[in-house]
Amino acid sequence: MKNPRTPDLIVNPNVGTIYTTSKKKNAEHGGFNHDDTNVALLVYTPGLSGQKVTTPVDTTQIAPSILVALGLDPDHLQAVKMENTQVLPNFFDD
Repeated sequence: MKNPRTPDLIVNPNVGTIYTTSKKKNAEHGGFNHDDTNVALLVYTPGLSGQKVTTPVDTTQIAPSILVALGLDPDHLQAVKMENTQVLPNFFDD
């Protein structure tokens, strides 16, 4: 007969950690852990002032922002036109 009592076991995982016996680093794509949804982005170009953007953004906004920084029209990208993708917020504000 099985014991119906719930075992006294508590697991407190580290966010973003995939537990495995492999010694290689595992990558996870499309997860919703804190480490999966917070991506650092460092952009430098003369004329841009330093700032920290804390509003939620999408990685799809990077390409149109780079195109604008290069003086190109991001609407030449099909995805930008179809999805109405905006440049990163405050990217070109002085």
